[in-house]
Amino acid sequence: MWDRFLRACRREPVDATPVWFMRQAGRYMAEYRAVRQKHTLLEICKTPELAVEVTLQPVKALAVDAAILFADILLPLAPMGASFEFAAGEGPVIHEPVRDQRGVDRLAPFDPEEGLPHVLAAIRLLRQELDGKTPLIGFAGAPFTLASYLVEGGKSSQFSRVKRMMYGEPELFGTLMGKLAEVTKRYLLAQIKAGAQAVQLFDSWVGCLGPTDYREFVLPHVKHVLSALESTGVPVIHFGTDTGSLLELQREAGGTVIGVDFRTPLAEARKRLGSGVALQGNLDPILLFAPREILGRRVDEVLASAGSGPGHVFNLGHGILPETPPDAVRFVADRVHERTAR
Repeated sequence: MWDRFLRACRREPVDATPVWFMRQAGRYMAEYRAVRQKHTLLEICKTPELAVEVTLQPVKALAVDAAILFADILLPLAPMGASFEFAAGEGPVIHEPVRDQRGVDRLAPFDPEEGLPHVLAAIRLLRQELDGKTPLIGFAGAPFTLASYLVEGGKSSQFSRVKRMMYGEPELFGTLMGKLAEVTKRYLLAQIKAGAQAVQLFDSWVGCLGPTDYREFVLPHVKHVLSALESTGVPVIHFGTDTGSLLELQREAGGTVIGVDFRTPLAEARKRLGSGVALQGNLDPILLFAPREILGRRVDEVLASAGSGPGHVFNLGHGILPETPPDAVRFVADRVHERTAR
């Protein structure tokens, strides 16, 4: 049933619970590592044919119910005026971190067709390749997560620089978030126009904030993004990590589907969020390394927690780790389908 995923996002009946995996295309697959031996991550992202090849690898190898575009959440930063690179062993490095008025002023919104044409070309090619057999998910990074990378200069554990700007210079932080929200909105609308049949907003680092800070500094900007997508009719997945204290605020900010990480049981999330949104999640990615008996039991527990009603998309609580055995990923996809066949 090719539209199983889309139907679940709309809380409609399905023949089995759909499943896809964050970072389902990536280093755990031998096919991907073969491509990476010849090309950098950014080269793959900037070459539509390579992005298509890598996106399709898990669709061909695994029983997933959706393809997710191979790209990176930081791609919009460069056309805004913040160049970056992926340093070996360090992850993304922002060449000129944004920490003052001058840095924020340097950032400018752009037309995605001009600034990121390769991403939109990859979406168009993917729709042709998928040929109506598997739906395609586009995605973008949320304003706070992008701001965190920009201000910190890369990955962070404490997020002290971005939070110091947020508390100490709230107007400057608001200007930065406003620019990022506008870019993210335009980017996701362009992806939908190019053919994405669902989109996911990744707020990977927002869990470092408490509810009061989220409501004041983040929610209005996320709402600016997500409210603009509502009229498209395309399902929107709103995902963050370590967001157990923020679920109700995330729902207020918007989204057709709320992604729940592995720290919050889906039954609790459903009780708190009500039946008006679908849920996505939420197996701990580390369980993919566990013995099959344990892995299978924990998959069943997630399904039981989700309940038998409509509106559940099975996924991990965060992305697949590079060392993950591919056969474990396939095992999970098959088990979800077998256990939920209706």
